[in-house]
Amino acid sequence: MNFILIALIVLLDKATKLLAIEYLQPIRTLPIIEGIFHLTYHENRGAAFGILQGQRTFFLIATTIVLIAIAIFMYKYRRIYTPMKLGLNLIVAGAIGNLIDRIRFGFVVDFFDFRIWPVFNIADSAVVVGAILVSYIILKYDHYEPVEPNEPIEPKEM
Repeated sequence: MNFILIALIVLLDKATKLLAIEYLQPIRTLPIIEGIFHLTYHENRGAAFGILQGQRTFFLIATTIVLIAIAIFMYKYRRIYTPMKLGLNLIVAGAIGNLIDRIRFGFVVDFFDFRIWPVFNIADSAVVVGAILVSYIILKYDHYEPVEPNEPIEPKEM
């Protein structure tokens, strides 16, 4: 795992959420581009799109299981293709960012509001970008060619 990347994303996520709590919570929303993009304070007690509202224990357990599974996978397959590592690291960083909120507040702080999409945060973005990257790698590449221990790993296209 790239602990520096994970730490940077988690710190950026925490800093922006603290700013949202301090400055947006009292005013609720701040239009940046009226009707298109606002910064809106929102407490999400569910998952994406507000599903599973109030299921905090479920999210704490599920997130912990996912983090452990990714850590085991990355340990077992230490020499995986770099974009796959990046995607998994993004998922881990986002999961940790939102897990901290759920433990600390009982909800996740969201604030990016594009008005046509549910309000989200940096951790959510990291999870989505990571999941897209991992999915792309899985779908595009059939398998990896065996390499010598110090050679870079290059996937073979399907």
